[in-house]
Amino acid sequence: MPDGTSPTAAHLILFVRDQERARAFYEAALGFPPRLHVPGMTEFGLSGGAVLGLMPETGIRRLVPSLPDPVLARGAPRAELYLVVTSPADALARALAAGASALSPVLPRDWGDDAGYCLNPDGHLLAFAAPSRTGMATREGAARGDG
Repeated sequence: MPDGTSPTAAHLILFVRDQERARAFYEAALGFPPRLHVPGMTEFGLSGGAVLGLMPETGIRRLVPSLPDPVLARGAPRAELYLVVTSPADALARALAAGASALSPVLPRDWGDDAGYCLNPDGHLLAFAAPSRTGMATREGAARGDG
């Protein structure tokens, strides 16, 4: 039984250089507008109740000034957003058209998904994935004791 400390929702917040540019990128890459867009925070509602938030890098410095400045980490991936979709190749193509940089095409991965990777304009890894038929067969076989 939950004791009041179990999460009831997940909000994933990425620190971005330019909130408006990041909003435009994710609106184009995801194919739908944000549910909230105000100075300091943009939110996209995702399946399963998750929320993708976009916060200007300066925002975290205001909230927690003792943390290192996120600006100093530019150029190194600071987060990965792994999105499970119906058609990873189409989603990856949409992100690339919106301005992402290609890293890897959609390929079968050893954890059982077909996933493709790109880098968003803020340097965060962005993956689009779906369970692969081969991966699902392997998972199901392992559950039965076949694999």
